[in-house]
Amino acid sequence: MTSRLTETWVYLAQSPLLWLALTVATYAGCETLYRRLGRHPLLHPVLTSVVILVSLLLASGTPYPRFFEGAQFIHFLLGPGIVALAVPLHRELHREQALAFPLSVALLAGSVTAVVTAVLTARLFGASRETLLSLAPKSATAPVAMGIAEKLGGLPSLAASLVLLTGVLGAVIGPSLLRRLRVTDPAATGFALGVAAHGLGTARAFELDETAGAFSGLGMGLNALATSLLVPALMRLLLP
Repeated sequence: MTSRLTETWVYLAQSPLLWLALTVATYAGCETLYRRLGRHPLLHPVLTSVVILVSLLLASGTPYPRFFEGAQFIHFLLGPGIVALAVPLHRELHREQALAFPLSVALLAGSVTAVVTAVLTARLFGASRETLLSLAPKSATAPVAMGIAEKLGGLPSLAASLVLLTGVLGAVIGPSLLRRLRVTDPAATGFALGVAAHGLGTARAFELDETAGAFSGLGMGLNALATSLLVPALMRLLLP
């Protein structure tokens, strides 16, 4: 019986559609569990899905490239998903224009703080220069962070992992932390999540409120630009 199950798994594992189906099914199941258990932060579907899928890959000995063959369709959909953020952004256009100055100040403060605190903390613990350069752009979206890390001499693969970790942590603890700090304005909450936790923070913001989601998308996009401009200059100061 065991041998037949093994043979069946080996056969199915050769199909890219297997990992696409498993990814979608895993996320759907985790999303259902998350909603039924009162949206507990530690049960966020992104976090639990990653844990389950990584465990499956390790247990089955499946290399990441084979997994990505199936999951790349989901990866492709990230592009249209990002473009679709323009719709809620346009709906909030008048408020965004009215808050242009405070949002600019918040963007600068958030972007600089994300880089400086991460790099100085890691440096204190003896991280290598490559690691520090990979860590610096962690709050930008993955493609931007990987490009910055590569240009500076860091490791793009490590940068991508750190981006994912940052996004998960921001999505999990960000809303509750902001509530504890008595930040209740959806625009402020969303913008903070977008700047600190990019796409995953934006997905979490849309769960809270459409206005929060719109401002989170704005924060995510602007922080990608700010990070690409600020990180090279900050690294020259922090790592002479």
